Amino acid sequence: MAQQENGRLSSEDTVSVMTLGSQFDEESSFGSDSEINGFTSSRQTDKYGFIGGAQKAQEVPLEVLRHREAKWLDMLNHWDKWISKRFKKVRLRCQKGIPPSLRGRAWLYLSGGKVKREQNSGKFKELDSLDGDPKWVDVIERDLHRQFPFHEMFVSRGGHGQQDLFRVLKAYTLYRPDEGYCQAQAPIAAVLLMHMPAEDAFWGLVQICEKYLPGYYSAGLVRPLNVTCYMRNKCNYLTNLIQKGETGSACEI
Repeated sequence: MAQQENGRLSSEDTVSVMTLGSQFDEESSFGSDSEINGFTSSRQTDKYGFIGGAQKAQEVPLEVLRHREAKWLDMLNHWDKWISKRFKKVRLRCQKGIPPSLRGRAWLYLSGGKVKREQNSGKFKELDSLDGDPKWVDVIERDLHRQFPFHEMFVSRGGHGQQDLFRVLKAYTLYRPDEGYCQAQAPIAAVLLMHMPAEDAFWGLVQICEKYLPGYYSAGLVRPLNVTCYMRNKCNYLTNLIQKGETGSACEI
């Protein structure tokens, strides 16, 4: 029997299904291009969608998972109240792990991307319809195939995953022409697309670049060579997990 994990269906006989079409429109990359590129039943994906990956689905009892989802749904549906009056509880639940089915929505709310999207209604659609600066378009197109090439969303050249990644990155160069495009933005945008549609991923990227790492992706910035030290300054919790080798736990956030 197929079992739903991290927003996708998996079984012993198939790597993935194409797209959760009931949740996102046909332009969204939330789904799999693995079958388009010939990766079928002979190759298995792990819980995060990586072909041949080692992260197996955790056997969380269904009733426990549903209970966690109910808590998060209540919190997300009354977000303003929770974030203003019960912030410590929100932080605690984040540390315990966000349910896979709600991770994309939670990230958007936690980052402030939802508010940013509402304040700029229609902006992504406008940027998406425009031609990008040829200088940035060329660089972005050359980078697309390098982003998670063994993930089911990005395994196919020209597939839905790469198309949406291009849309998000191109839109950012138009949104912030003073910054343009930095190669380090591509994997961030790709991870966001694994959990949410293109418009939400765009506003998530905007928040990361403007709020959490302002100036980090600007041209000419001297970036920290010691990534561990940088992460320790930015997020002690994630650093501790990584130092303990608990990368799976870190991914659950």
